[in-house]
Amino acid sequence: MQDIVSKSDLRAELLRRRAAMPPDARAAAGRSIRDALLSVPEVEMAGTVAAYVSVGTEPDTHGLLFALWKRGAYVILPRLLPDGDLDWASYEGPDSLVPGPRGCLEPSEPPRGPGAVASADVVLVPALAADRTGMRLGRGGGSFDRALARVGPAILTVALLYDSELLQNVPAEPHDRRVRAAVTPSEGLIRFA
Repeated sequence: MQDIVSKSDLRAELLRRRAAMPPDARAAAGRSIRDALLSVPEVEMAGTVAAYVSVGTEPDTHGLLFALWKRGAYVILPRLLPDGDLDWASYEGPDSLVPGPRGCLEPSEPPRGPGAVASADVVLVPALAADRTGMRLGRGGGSFDRALARVGPAILTVALLYDSELLQNVPAEPHDRRVRAAVTPSEGLIRFA
């Protein structure tokens, strides 16, 4: 797949692969990712975790969000704004989620502003792929790149991936933001230099 150079071609191929995964394999991967993240020291100690509600064939985050919340972490989740930026609001359990734009679930709590992500101790972001330099390939809207631009350099930012989505290289543009780590079902947390 490394001969695919355009972001759009790479996205299409990765989405095809995700769609071809059996639901039980996706569920098992989500549990492995959850368990790996819950044992990461920064996550264990985090007062505030910025995360997201998985949708479609993304690695499942529902169990992870619930576990973080039950453990006492303050979990904030994005709310998509009309301009594509992300606002943030608190997660108060699975019943606090409501339908939002583009088929995503969002927290029903009051918005805290786009800058709320800057107060997080750990930031978990969706990705279709990442490479070992931390370059992340998202869905193309730029929402999480804007959010990552607000996060300080010492904060652990993690892309959640299936095993086959950690690539040799990911095409990038100047506005793209790197993550500091990725988590996969088989390798757990992988930190990037």
